[in-house]
Amino acid sequence: MTSTEGFDEAVAAVTFDHDDDSVVVVVGSGAGGGTLANELCQKGIDVVLMEAGPRLKPADFENDEAVMFERLSWMDRRITAGGSTMARDWPNLPTWICKTTGGSTTHWSGQSLRFREHEFKPRTTYGTIDGANLIDWPILLDEMLPYYERAEDKLGVSGRGGRPMLPTNNNYKVMALGAKRMGYSDYDASHMAINSVPYDGRNACDQIGFCMQGCKSEAKWSTLYTEIPRAEATGRCEVRHASMALKIEHNNAGRVTGILYADPAGDHQFQKVRAVCIAGNSIETPRLLLNSESSMFPDGLANGSGQVGKNYVRNMTSFVYGIFDKPVNMHRGAAGQGIIRDESWHQPERGFAAGLWMTSCGLGLPNVSGFMRPGGWGRDYTLLLEQFANMAGIWISGEDMPMEKNGITLHGSERDQYGLPVPVVSITEHPNDIAMRNYSHLRATQVFDAAGALRTVESTLVPGSHNLGTCRMSAKPDQGVVNRFGQAHDVPNLFVSDGSQFASAFTGNPTLTIVTLAIRQAEYLAEKMRGNEI
Repeated sequence: MTSTEGFDEAVAAVTFDHDDDSVVVVVGSGAGGGTLANELCQKGIDVVLMEAGPRLKPADFENDEAVMFERLSWMDRRITAGGSTMARDWPNLPTWICKTTGGSTTHWSGQSLRFREHEFKPRTTYGTIDGANLIDWPILLDEMLPYYERAEDKLGVSGRGGRPMLPTNNNYKVMALGAKRMGYSDYDASHMAINSVPYDGRNACDQIGFCMQGCKSEAKWSTLYTEIPRAEATGRCEVRHASMALKIEHNNAGRVTGILYADPAGDHQFQKVRAVCIAGNSIETPRLLLNSESSMFPDGLANGSGQVGKNYVRNMTSFVYGIFDKPVNMHRGAAGQGIIRDESWHQPERGFAAGLWMTSCGLGLPNVSGFMRPGGWGRDYTLLLEQFANMAGIWISGEDMPMEKNGITLHGSERDQYGLPVPVVSITEHPNDIAMRNYSHLRATQVFDAAGALRTVESTLVPGSHNLGTCRMSAKPDQGVVNRFGQAHDVPNLFVSDGSQFASAFTGNPTLTIVTLAIRQAEYLAEKMRGNEI
């Protein structure tokens, strides 16, 4: 390796030779990849961190939803398929993720929720559900708890580790009033990876409200300005921006030897490796594995089980808006602050398995107009939008059912700008998901009615940001793609390090668990490297 000029004139950058087969390549710089890169570097391991998008700075963030949607989002060609309304309403935007350094940690709301014990055992807890491909996780909550605590300290999660909760905003106060009048008892400002007080060198939240457009004050945790600069500061991390991973190569022993990628100029480069960790989100991670087929792996790398790209889950999500007689200004304050937990348990007497959260979620007018009714038009719709200042919003997140037919495949003929087959994302709702959504709409409507809403409005399905499964972990190799540490069953020096490894969706926001698994995976990988097993 050779040292070059400093990063931001403060941190000495490092570059690794393409023939250096001692490096670990991490693909993707979001919650999983960015965290993993830093954890490995802190353990003395050299890392090449590949990110398909450009590197922005907080100064590049604008308090403008439309501008930042274009600046942050992954807009490469995708095709939505399946039986849900997503294929009709969002034919080329099945999901809302980011293509930029820091990945979707630039965009996320900051909700930081732990799995419950039963959510690691969906097959045991929910039993056999027709059409669902349920399995239990090969890990349990007791094992995860110390890693959750480490992740919460890393993120500065409010209400944990002695840190105070965030101050409440109007949107939460409206929801809390309705919850109280409904007889709910388990609701509060929620655990957020947004500083309620200055913490870890970052500012306290200034309550601007544009959390999902990039946090200008850096109060919200993002790998962009936490994990990645700290990894670079060790002198062991090279970040290659605008570098798109194309294919992973392996030797006759079935071990990964390197990765082919397109550099910022579009030229193909090949980096030799000691190991590869993929954290490209639940669309790009399986896509890379499927594109890495060979004579040894004719159905895609690490796909001996046939499960790569399958069992895609994205949480059952929806919005309900309440319109009141006075201004709420829901777009001010932390956007995703506030939660009702009372409905988050498995209560089959409601007519469906698993649970759901109701969280206050304040969006700006551009996003409300796009998500409330995709393609909405006419007098009735504009009259709704004219009442934006008086709106409050509840976002619902529930555990959707994994199905083999939901997932990622490669288009037979259409290619993207890199020459790769375009990913086809199939989404069909399970009857359990539909029953849960109908129930959640009723309960969210009742919350707003109890708070005094003049009217409530339900949204249609929208491009979710919780993209999970497609390379799930399993105790049995024939049921999944990776083991309990994210290590491929078929390829010992290949790891999956993002939400793709989730065996089920869980009720709420996945980012905290992705970070938790990355911390745990880094320990395992470092141990195996010290023992020369990898």
